[in-house]
Amino acid sequence: MHISLYAEDFEINLFQSALPLSGENGISENKTAFKGEFGKGYYKEIAFEGVHIGFGNVSLKDRVKLFFESDLETVEMHFALKGKSNVCASSFKNNVRFQDHQHNIVYAKGICGELIWESKELQLCEINLSPSFFNKFLPEDNSLFEKFRSSIEKGNSNLITQQHYHINHQMYEIIDGIMNCQRQGIFKKMYLEAKVIELLLLQLEQFSEQDNCPTSLKKRDIDKMYEVRDFMLNNISDTSSLLELAHRVGTNDFTLKKGFKEVFGTTVFGFWKEAKMEQARHLIAQQGKSVQEVAEALGYSNARHFSTAFKKTYGVSPGSLKA
Repeated sequence: MHISLYAEDFEINLFQSALPLSGENGISENKTAFKGEFGKGYYKEIAFEGVHIGFGNVSLKDRVKLFFESDLETVEMHFALKGKSNVCASSFKNNVRFQDHQHNIVYAKGICGELIWESKELQLCEINLSPSFFNKFLPEDNSLFEKFRSSIEKGNSNLITQQHYHINHQMYEIIDGIMNCQRQGIFKKMYLEAKVIELLLLQLEQFSEQDNCPTSLKKRDIDKMYEVRDFMLNNISDTSSLLELAHRVGTNDFTLKKGFKEVFGTTVFGFWKEAKMEQARHLIAQQGKSVQEVAEALGYSNARHFSTAFKKTYGVSPGSLKA
């Protein structure tokens, strides 16, 4: 496996990967740091049999054009978490462009071309699967999937669908788990393989839903939905109303209520409650916090209200996690 990424203007090879697909306990890891005229950042790789995970973040000083070469035959689960990119390669009929919060599945075989980073900050996660690994999970009796399967069999680089889809909350949670996995050795390999399959499941389900049409929201409104999501996750104890959240990102409560459900498949406060409960479970089970401490940390007026909400979510009282 060989991937090379370089910038002609800077006369340096920015990135070159030849990561082996086996190491201790069958898993290999590598982290590359970028720092130079174009900006700074990092890219981390984790590989095991049939799977290569790569993710990173880059802060750019300006728009950058790069060149890439790859001898891989791969099926890539691509997640553009932040920023805009544009790939031009002769193997694809059209340029492949990604923006914030978009995902797709791409088949590529031995491609080279130009990559343009158009944003000051880029964050991505890309999971490359061997075709044999991917084909084990590609459903049959679906015209969209059969066309993609045919492209793989013929060796024709292609996207599973020409329309990118939006990364939903479930996908973000899995991606976060992958990028922040602290397990080691065989347990890390088991965890990551399970999460990759779960993430692939969510992608294929989203593609297969016939009524899953692209959102009617404008790009700027979609961005505002993600701004609200990020605010709630970073301010878990806040008690803002729907109107206050809407005004915080420059929209109205009707657009927020409708748009958030359309993008994330749940209500604003349903999402916030789920995030609070997950944080509560972590604070109690992993950090040993008391029920009273957690209730206060999450903005509940009293511990009884918090305990009721927790039991309704998980079916057990929060105090039972400390046993």
